[in-house]
Amino acid sequence: MAKSKSTATVFTVFPTAWGAMGAAGGDAGLSRVILPHYQRDDLLELMQWDHPGARRDDAYFEGFAAACRSYFNGQAPDFSGAVCELPSAESFSGKVYRVVREIPWGQTMSYREVALAIGSEQAARAVATTMSKNPLPLIVPCHRVIYSNGGAGGFSAEGGAALKLRLIAHEKKQS
Repeated sequence: MAKSKSTATVFTVFPTAWGAMGAAGGDAGLSRVILPHYQRDDLLELMQWDHPGARRDDAYFEGFAAACRSYFNGQAPDFSGAVCELPSAESFSGKVYRVVREIPWGQTMSYREVALAIGSEQAARAVATTMSKNPLPLIVPCHRVIYSNGGAGGFSAEGGAALKLRLIAHEKKQS
């Protein structure tokens, strides 16, 4: 696993109904989110390894952790106010992340629809590539981006496409 390019100075590991999650960030806001997959102690070790020099600060992430717990308990959380380390709004990935961030709970868009929304009609594959590098799942809900034919598409988080489908089903069930 490659080291994060984040400027994280603090991190946390916290419980949710689906398991432990991790987050890292610093002065620019959240820079990384790890969805439930790992055992708590393994995730804590991963966060320490991936963000050398960062210190654990659960209080810094208190609001975010509460929103994630709400999410996994079936309530649509509001991540819109979360301050995040996102690419420039003028960059391709910055445009993609901002469009995807606005996809409502329980809904999906295709990679092609995201490409059209940013004015790059032929860029569906590039959108998919950008989504595969998303360091902020849930905040930038890349699991809500699917193939035009309704297929799941890929998901780079641990748990892969099965986790993506589980997240989509979780939201649709609660909608």
